[in-house]
Amino acid sequence: MIRKSGAGYKVWSGVLLLAAGVSMARAAAKVKANAPDEHALNEKVTTYVRAKFGIPDTVTISASPFQASNFPGFLTSTITTDDGKTPKNTAVFLTNDHHYLIVGLLFAVTKDPKTELIQHIREQFKVPETTTLTAGPFHDSGIPNFQATTVTADSAKGKQTQDFYITSDNRVLVLGNILNLGVDLRREALRTIVTTNQPSQGPAHAPVTIVEYADLECPMCAKLHEFLEKDLLPKYGDKVRVIFKEFPLPMHDWSQSAAIANECVFQIKPDAFAAYRSLVFQNQSIINVANVRDNLLNYADQLGVDRVKLAGCLDSQASLRKVEEGRREAKELEVQSTPTCFINGRMLIGFISPDAYYKAVDAALREAK
Repeated sequence: MIRKSGAGYKVWSGVLLLAAGVSMARAAAKVKANAPDEHALNEKVTTYVRAKFGIPDTVTISASPFQASNFPGFLTSTITTDDGKTPKNTAVFLTNDHHYLIVGLLFAVTKDPKTELIQHIREQFKVPETTTLTAGPFHDSGIPNFQATTVTADSAKGKQTQDFYITSDNRVLVLGNILNLGVDLRREALRTIVTTNQPSQGPAHAPVTIVEYADLECPMCAKLHEFLEKDLLPKYGDKVRVIFKEFPLPMHDWSQSAAIANECVFQIKPDAFAAYRSLVFQNQSIINVANVRDNLLNYADQLGVDRVKLAGCLDSQASLRKVEEGRREAKELEVQSTPTCFINGRMLIGFISPDAYYKAVDAALREAK
């Protein structure tokens, strides 16, 4: 329900609603898991976590041996990420068949699954009583041995929804993500991301493609955009192409208007798109809900974009469909924060340092050869 901008790789332990409390998941380890190759299993899980959550190579990841948990059908382990400053521990669960990894909390069902689910959500995520939580009927989740329910949070700020899960035997509730360890994440990203007829910089034939999902009101996105434009693209020349995707976040009050305007500019004058995007990022501090429309039109004037056409496109939200396409694509890829990039299919979250991007591009170039 809540997405945070500029969160960096640390969001991996806080996917969807989950916050730091995930690392305190209630699973006391008991008997050591019966795994034929413990090292191979840990390696598989940590490699998957790094790829899934865009954790840079500069951060070390390790997992304790998987052991039986207090919940039937699940093993548990603690994954440690260490950036050289403060190690972070996160409890995770694994189905006994080693197919599905769960980042989140598990709760035993005692009586009524829906009532207990709502109670756990309210307690774990500090949902105020003024927000109404409603759980829909349980239905097939598409994940073997799990059912899903859609929980709606209704508050003065509007409605948000998120799916939660229960085991098919109705014994264990899942507050978190259920991740398929058998999925080739890079191949899945390359299959999902649309690269044709998209605003971009750099040649279409470039061996490395960076697809950026950004929010125009996100300060970290502004820093990344400046780095890409002024440093990375000039450094690699025709070897890199950047494709821009709109991903306005719900907690930002003018980012969707800016995204619509940005896509309108792409329709009206495609070669002005990147410069227009830069102007919005550069002027984040002076834009607000009251002046966003005037500023968006003024930036068009500076770049020779037809002001009347842009005003009509903005007011009619003619490019909203394109913005929604970017949002749907990001959701399918389970993008949770901005900025998030995919470099030849490999996810990289946030903008911690230029080094992470240079290393990722260099690795992609080596692979491309």
